[in-house]
Amino acid sequence: MANILVVDDEMGIRELLSEILGDEGHAIQLAENAQQAREARAAGAPDLVLLDIWMPDTDGVTLLKEWQRDGLLTMPVIMMSGHATIDTAVEATRIGALNFLEKPIALQKLLKAVQQGLTRAQETVRAPSVAPRPVAAAVAEESSHPVPSFGGSAPQQLMVRPGIAVPAVAEGHGYNLSFDLPLREARDAFERMYFEHHLGREGGSMTRVAEKTGLERTHLYRKLKQLGVEPGKLAKKSL
Repeated sequence: MANILVVDDEMGIRELLSEILGDEGHAIQLAENAQQAREARAAGAPDLVLLDIWMPDTDGVTLLKEWQRDGLLTMPVIMMSGHATIDTAVEATRIGALNFLEKPIALQKLLKAVQQGLTRAQETVRAPSVAPRPVAAAVAEESSHPVPSFGGSAPQQLMVRPGIAVPAVAEGHGYNLSFDLPLREARDAFERMYFEHHLGREGGSMTRVAEKTGLERTHLYRKLKQLGVEPGKLAKKSL
């Protein structure tokens, strides 16, 4: 059993997370704003913190900076938000957040992130401290590995951050994503490619795709309908 602090200004979110994680056998502390979170942390370090970004008094990223500055960021912190940008998620991770969950949070993603956080906390307690590699060295090492091509042609690449690219090609299907698109259209295009890729690999099995992507089946069905992806057609193509 772990002691988990849930910080969110929405009562419904607090109660839902408390119920889910309580059923998993964890002890849950609740805080509805940054001040209550500060008080809870001052009383002792929890094993894990689920921290909302947008709160009325102080936002979660600022609170994370405070804990990091004051030497109080000794526990894994998972950020949550339904409105955050990629830049916000990157900043939170740079400060010290372990993970970032986008609302509405799928049950499987929540439980997986919590388990990873608690495992990381246990490893930190047991393992001797090791000096982290400089970011520049890590970037240089990752970018030095060639990205594999499919079908003998040079792969299309998506630049996720300077020096690091990932292929925009999946198992012989050439997917091109233009960076000239508006953000919403680009995100929809990527998600469409993502789900078509997994549906093709799993032969159209919604159960296996739900497991692979960490989405509940009902959420997955809604998402595919919203994106105009037809699982039946993709299943026939994979045969």
